[in-house]
Amino acid sequence: MQSPNINQTQPSDGKDARLREETRLLGRVLGEVIRAASGEDTFNKIEQIRQLAVAFRRGAKADEVVQLKQKFDQEFEGLSIELTLNVVRAFSYFSILANIAEDRHHNRRRRIHRQSGSPPQLGSLRHAVDALTKRNITAADIKKWMEGALVSPVLTAHPTEVQRKSVLDCEREVARLLAQLERSDLFPEEHCEAQEALHRSILQLWQTAMLRIARLRVIDEIENGLSFYRYTFLSELPRLYCQTQRALSNSVGDAQCDMTAGAPSQRIPAFFRMGSWIGGDRDGNPYVTADSQAEAMRRQASLILQHYLSEVHALGAELSMSERLVKPSEAVMALAEQSHDDSVHRQDEPYRRALIGVYARLAATLGALTNAQPVRRPEVEMAPYASAEAFRHDLDTISESLSSHAGQALAQGRLAHLRYAVDIFGFHLASLDLRQNSDVHEAVVAELFAKAGVSANYVALDEAARVALLVRELENPRPLIIPNQHYSEVVESELNIFRTAAEINLRFGKQAVPNAIISKAQSVSDLLEVGLMLKETGSLQPSPQGAPQLGLAIIPLFETITDLRESVPIMQAAFALPLYRAWLKSRGGLQEIMLGYSDSNKDGGYLTANWELYRAQKGLVDLARASGIKLRLFHGRGGTVGRGGGPTFEAILAQPEGCSDFGVRLTEQGEVIAAKYSDPDLGRRNFETLISASLLANFSESAADKTSKHKRPENELWWSIMGQLSESARLAYRKLVYETPRFVEFFRGATPISEIAELNIGSRPASRKASNSIEDLRAIPWVFSWSQCRLSIPGWYGFGSAVENWTEKHPEGEAAALASLRQMYLQWPFFQTVLANMDMVLAKTDLAIAARYADLVPDRALAKEMFDIIVAELQRSLKCLRAITGQSELLQANPSLARSIRNRFPYLDPLNHLQIQLLRRYRGGQTDIRTKRAIHLTINGLAAGLRNSG
Repeated sequence: MQSPNINQTQPSDGKDARLREETRLLGRVLGEVIRAASGEDTFNKIEQIRQLAVAFRRGAKADEVVQLKQKFDQEFEGLSIELTLNVVRAFSYFSILANIAEDRHHNRRRRIHRQSGSPPQLGSLRHAVDALTKRNITAADIKKWMEGALVSPVLTAHPTEVQRKSVLDCEREVARLLAQLERSDLFPEEHCEAQEALHRSILQLWQTAMLRIARLRVIDEIENGLSFYRYTFLSELPRLYCQTQRALSNSVGDAQCDMTAGAPSQRIPAFFRMGSWIGGDRDGNPYVTADSQAEAMRRQASLILQHYLSEVHALGAELSMSERLVKPSEAVMALAEQSHDDSVHRQDEPYRRALIGVYARLAATLGALTNAQPVRRPEVEMAPYASAEAFRHDLDTISESLSSHAGQALAQGRLAHLRYAVDIFGFHLASLDLRQNSDVHEAVVAELFAKAGVSANYVALDEAARVALLVRELENPRPLIIPNQHYSEVVESELNIFRTAAEINLRFGKQAVPNAIISKAQSVSDLLEVGLMLKETGSLQPSPQGAPQLGLAIIPLFETITDLRESVPIMQAAFALPLYRAWLKSRGGLQEIMLGYSDSNKDGGYLTANWELYRAQKGLVDLARASGIKLRLFHGRGGTVGRGGGPTFEAILAQPEGCSDFGVRLTEQGEVIAAKYSDPDLGRRNFETLISASLLANFSESAADKTSKHKRPENELWWSIMGQLSESARLAYRKLVYETPRFVEFFRGATPISEIAELNIGSRPASRKASNSIEDLRAIPWVFSWSQCRLSIPGWYGFGSAVENWTEKHPEGEAAALASLRQMYLQWPFFQTVLANMDMVLAKTDLAIAARYADLVPDRALAKEMFDIIVAELQRSLKCLRAITGQSELLQANPSLARSIRNRFPYLDPLNHLQIQLLRRYRGGQTDIRTKRAIHLTINGLAAGLRNSG
């Protein structure tokens, strides 16, 4: 992959010149590596394909297109499997290297923007604080909100992250070396050394297998998730807290230095914390057990305690003050004495002696909680900390003492970060959620009732009878579980999960395993069944005064279109139960509700899913306020738009008013985790975006006076229009996906779904059941498959039909109808965000490539019929999108994204064409391991290049 030397003068449009230089440098080095490692012939073949792809995408005239296509096909015909593997790897790795350059460019542009003195960028913390200051929102107002709010990204192990950790580590080293090469103060020999190191890193990347030999185990997923704490979270989250604290300490949030900002009264509450499903999410994953749950927490605790030990050791080296020169507080002197440190070299260094004791207690805590040993042995032995709060108290003692003798500046830096780290991570690192399907809970409760003689056939009872029975048993203190009774494997497994959760919370604190999430929640009885299981396993107990104490929050997950529509009546019925209200009271009156973006989309299509989610949010907010309940929403978003993806900032601001009153939680899944958090600067920026959006949404101008009776209601006409559009879009989508005969056959032939199911990219099976039906297929591989073949129908299908039908039937004519839709687009953030995300999906859609995937369907008549239906809807959707937005081309309002897509497509096209050829060979009987591996490599490369594909 040839490219001009980085030092050559390049034509430049200014701000993107450096991006092009770095991309070309990486391409040139990759080409050198390929030539040296795989030979001149391999390099030449790859270069020929690259040049054709670039010419086809960027420079082809109308009369050259057919000729270029023919040349393109000729290049792929007759490739040996060995050469095919090298070509796939070359374009996959170039996409990965281009991502690195692009991420660095985003970081670079943000720094340049700030250094130029320009106004703060939208989505930054400074922008949010400045905007709130102008609305007369004070720091006290913001801190009060933080005290009752939780903002939490939740990492999940859903199977769309196809990159290995070994590859990610290489990527991070390449990024580091590019940063070093950008320095202007390097000596010639240093520049040469950095270039040589870059060559070595890309060679290492080229010779590192992209694919895993075996399917990931749950324990592997746990370790992969923890790697992002090492990369980003442990360092950047405490920094972000200090940055937020400084911003709130200044009237306009300009983050000026303030050496007194460490005072406890000025510190901000721990409102931003991490969550995880990895090791606790067993919905459809038989490999998640009580043992994996316990191991997840053990490894999490080991990681954070080792981090604390390292930081305390380094802090001891920094706090060398002599009591001959300063006067520490009596509390610090007491800590020093309690450490039993008798070193003659530290006799007059009370802070170091105090930290010797803190280190020893942490080491003992590590051993007690995880059976691990610290890297550096403590010099004295002491009792473990009873809680993270006790550890934090000792750090506070040291900080307050430093401030007492003009040492405020010393209380900043490492000590301030460490204190915030304890607030954020505790001894458990991240809250581990439990999740299981309501059908499993129902089966467990039915068996418990049957064995105890309470109800012989619980499953046959109607909803009213179930609720009555469950309430009666929940109010009965006697246990249902009979000692020495034999229970099924499902019952034993589920009860062990909850028993383990109770034990973990006793050891690590109540935030370690705080939530039990119910997938496919469809009734009040689904909530009460979990309560019964918690009662039987020690997490639902009466207090000394007799009121129930609920140890884990019960969180319903409403997923399908029907479930979303029923969410308000279900929760209204639950809130009406005195027993359920008492449970909420024991948890501060807070109810968290999760909304599923993936299954609702697979069930009803893009437009309908978004509308029903919006309606559910509005209805739940109104219900909670009327019921005196605090509501927090948990958004089950994926990476791609078809699964709720898209820019987080806009998504949060587009919610109905009141959705952020008590914070927000959202899932971070698959390849999105690496894209957002493998780089510290990008990670901090994404954290900022989440905090900024939450603040602005909570203190929105329309929400400034939440008690006002004169707030302008949302336009009722818009709601009416959206309802009609949604229903029409749903019918069009359902007609194709669920009602068209043999559509499943087309889907399985025209996408690599079967091959994705075999790829070792996650521990979870692709389907909930051994079935070929769309209903049983998980939403993740459903969306992943469509993105691979460049059709992405989960992100747009049905929109064009809906708009056309509505405008044609409008009583005042098409022009008036379009005028109403344009007004909605210009004035309603919800509709604006829906169309912007669809705009992005359509920009990544490619009918020419998709048509070749359709050719893989054995029945040519079926393929043509299905593809013609899809193409017609795509054309309608493009026409309607342009008519509403006024854009003449896709992504006209987002030129940076348009540039990114335009630059990467020439390197993705060959992967698609190769995947098509490989699928044809494989399905034709060429099922050797190398052909299969090559298919999986194309899946990997396309996922890396498209970035938000799962």
